[in-house]
Amino acid sequence: MSNYKEILKHYWGYDDFRGIQQQIIESIGLGRDTLGLMPTGGGKSLTFQVPAMALEGVCIVVTPLIALMKDQVHHLRQKGILAAAVYSGMQHDDILRVLENCILGRTKFLYVSPERLGSDLFVTKLRHMRVSFITVDEAHCISQWGYDFRPSYLEIANIRTLLPDVPVLALTATATPQVVEDICEKLTVQTSNLKPQSSNLKVQRSTFNVQRSTFNVFRMSFERKNLTYSVKNAADKLYELIHTFTHTDGSAIVYVRSRRRAKELAQELCNAGLSATFYHAGLEHEVKDQRQRDWQGDRTRIIVATNAFGMGIDKPDVRLVMHYDCPDSIEAYFQEAGRAGRDGLPAQAILLYNNSDNAKLAKRIDDTFPPKDEIRQVYEHLAYFYQIATGDGFGITREFNIDIFCQRFHHFPVRVHSALQILQRAGYIEYDPAPDQQTRVRFLQERQDLYQLENLSDNEDRLIVTLLRNYGGLFADFGYIDETLISQQCGLRPVDLHEVLKSLSHKHIIQYIPRQQVPTIRYLQRREDPEHVQLSADVYEHRQEQYRQRILAMLNYMQDTSHCRSRLLLEYFGETNTHDCGQCDVCLDRQGQTVAKSQIHQLLSDGQRHHLSELRRLPLPTEAIDDALRQLMAEEHIVNDDGYISLATH
Repeated sequence: MSNYKEILKHYWGYDDFRGIQQQIIESIGLGRDTLGLMPTGGGKSLTFQVPAMALEGVCIVVTPLIALMKDQVHHLRQKGILAAAVYSGMQHDDILRVLENCILGRTKFLYVSPERLGSDLFVTKLRHMRVSFITVDEAHCISQWGYDFRPSYLEIANIRTLLPDVPVLALTATATPQVVEDICEKLTVQTSNLKPQSSNLKVQRSTFNVQRSTFNVFRMSFERKNLTYSVKNAADKLYELIHTFTHTDGSAIVYVRSRRRAKELAQELCNAGLSATFYHAGLEHEVKDQRQRDWQGDRTRIIVATNAFGMGIDKPDVRLVMHYDCPDSIEAYFQEAGRAGRDGLPAQAILLYNNSDNAKLAKRIDDTFPPKDEIRQVYEHLAYFYQIATGDGFGITREFNIDIFCQRFHHFPVRVHSALQILQRAGYIEYDPAPDQQTRVRFLQERQDLYQLENLSDNEDRLIVTLLRNYGGLFADFGYIDETLISQQCGLRPVDLHEVLKSLSHKHIIQYIPRQQVPTIRYLQRREDPEHVQLSADVYEHRQEQYRQRILAMLNYMQDTSHCRSRLLLEYFGETNTHDCGQCDVCLDRQGQTVAKSQIHQLLSDGQRHHLSELRRLPLPTEAIDDALRQLMAEEHIVNDDGYISLATH
């Protein structure tokens, strides 16, 4: 269609598309199954939002990030675009209202968490919707070969069988060639062998042969010319961290592996006079939201976080991303490092590494894939935990407190978490370690009594009126409330809304259950005896070997001192048209060695012997001089005679 640029200008204020946005938009606009591989910050959202505005019907957007979908729905509504979301934790009536609006044509974008796709209600209503196309965000999650496989994404294939003529747009910022092929296979109704037929340089377009149609793949180079990658071999990582931050400026993220480390490092940085806080999934939502806002508003410079932080965070001026602990895959590292410098200005991604990381990464393989007997034991203890007899349990859902479980049965939490994920892949249970349970409220007073209450603050009175206006049934039972909506209508900050809700609860006017994340387990089969639990090669051995290969790739990246960092990353993702970046630690070392070699040759060109201490007084880094000397001796260009250096004579 010719009005894509008009839509772009009218709603988003841009004059033109960038990168491969237009190719993707035109492909999906023509009804072609399309896969877009774009680097973090490449403008993925516009590739489905613009064509959806040009087409009839509702665009279904599948994304695992509830915070991101809420944010995008909010921004679309601000532009006057009809958008809604369906995700875990919503009340049945609210979901029904959203889906009915889609059927009636009152919604242009429907954001859906993958867990909701398989529900009977969603499937029933979907049959009556006019759908323009399906967008699959974070599409690598559908691939069992991907680093972040999520079983709930497989529901998308079932949805496609219900809507066989509706095209799909898959988007991802991290996919190896194997994962690209798997995404295309999983998202196609019927497939044959997938073989790329053509490609060009910076923007690659491949056509995959399939029985139903062709899958267009558009690939934008993942190269980030403004982002400098470095690996620092640091015996004392804390010293290196503090030293780096005291000699640099700008907003920063430090990634760590554990919640405890996040808290401890943030305190160490504060003790060193730096502005820092910490973030992880275990914090209360109000605390997380406040810390994120403080960081995004530059009231806090450094945020020390687990990988729970970052997905959906759009802060363009992050100048530095540091990894204190090593990620367990190139994909995870690339995704997290890529949050630096999205504004196109110079930024750094620094990974701190020392020899102890080798053993830590090796241990992760054992922790991620415990022995099969241990997995079966966790399965058996789970049944004891819930008092489920053999042959019972099908369909039941229970909250899961991993700490109590581990204390009772003497397990380690990390290995239990891994065992449950493997049991989920094997089809025995559904394990959700962090479901998003919305805030729940119910009135303890009768409606008529509310109007006679005294000694209420203005905020409390305004909140009661807002709850009555937006939600019915709160006098009979708990109801889920949308804190973002309520805070906007009341004119309160989320942190202040939390305090008002607590105040009304203390006054016994409402009962208030704050938003929380409580892990859940659902039995997908009747309980088996542990010796009958089958863990196939696809579930265990194949994935274990794949995980081992990802660990080895990460180790190779950290230990390699002879190849450009950027080139290593790009080649991992299948790019062939790569070149040295000239700015990573390897490239700079090589440049320093070249200069050092030249100056050493010039000094020795007088034919005299010069003591090693004299050479080390050259105006260059000592490391560059020593590396240059080692190379010149290995190449037999110079001779070291008891500390005196001279040119070799051949």
